[in-house]
Amino acid sequence: MFSAAEAYERFMGRWSRRLARKFVEFVGVGDGDCVLDVGSGTGSLLLTILNQFATTRATAIDPAIEFVNFARAQAETAHAGRATFEQGDAQRLRFADVTFDKSLCALVLNFVSDRDAALREMIRVTRTDGVVAAAVWDYGQGMEMLRMFWEEAAALDAAAAGKDERHMPLCRAGELAAMWRANGLIEVEERPLVIAMEFSSFDDFWLPFLGGQGPAGAYASTLPKRRQQQLEERLRRRLLRDRDDGAIELRARAWAVKGVAATGIVP
Repeated sequence: MFSAAEAYERFMGRWSRRLARKFVEFVGVGDGDCVLDVGSGTGSLLLTILNQFATTRATAIDPAIEFVNFARAQAETAHAGRATFEQGDAQRLRFADVTFDKSLCALVLNFVSDRDAALREMIRVTRTDGVVAAAVWDYGQGMEMLRMFWEEAAALDAAAAGKDERHMPLCRAGELAAMWRANGLIEVEERPLVIAMEFSSFDDFWLPFLGGQGPAGAYASTLPKRRQQQLEERLRRRLLRDRDDGAIELRARAWAVKGVAATGIVP
C-alpha cells in the first residue's frame, strides 16, 4: 500500500507537509535538537524540520526503500550533512539508548503491526526528559476526503465498509494519549491538528486515488473499470453538486500526542 513515492506525494504527501508544520510546532522542535523521524515516508516531516531549523540534525527511517531514496534526494542538496536516511523497522530501531532529543512518528503508527513495541523503541532511544510524539489522521470523523470516499464506496459495495480506515486503531480522541500514559510517558498532551485540503478540480481530488497508495488507493485502483467509474461519478456528484467542475476544499483533522520520557522508564 505504501511503496510508490511519486504516487504517494500526489495522494497524501502534499497534505502531510501541511500537517507537519503544525505538528512540529506542537512538539516544540527547536534549533540544535537531534531528532528521529520514525516512518518518514517521502520526507514531509523531516524536510519541514530541516527547512525551519538551521542547526537541527535529523535521522529518518522507513521500511520502504523507494520512500527512503525519494526523501534523501529531496534533502541532500539543501541540507547535506544534517540528515540521515535509512531503511529500517520501527519495532527494532538500531540506535543506542538515549540518542535523540525528540523521537517523532507522523501518520504511520496505526499501520505498524506491534505499535507498543514501536513506542517502546522510540522511548528507549530518547534521552531522559526528551519528547516522544506521534500524529494519526482522524479517519472516522475528521478526515473528510477519506470519509466521503469510503461512504460512497460502501454505498456501491457493502464489502468496502470492512476496508474503511475508520476501523483502524489510534485514530479516535484519547487513544494516543492512553497509549502514551500506559507506556510510562509523563506530561502527556493530546491535541487535534486541523488543515485545509484544497483541490483545484475534481480530477485533482480523484486521480491520486488511482495511484494505489494506502487502503483507499489500494481499493480504488483495483476495482473493475465499471465499478471504478460508478464510484467516480458518485463522488463527482457529491463534491461538485450542480457545478461542472471547480475548486474543492475539505478539512482534515489529525490527533497529535506528545509525552516526556521520564527517568526510570524501562521499555
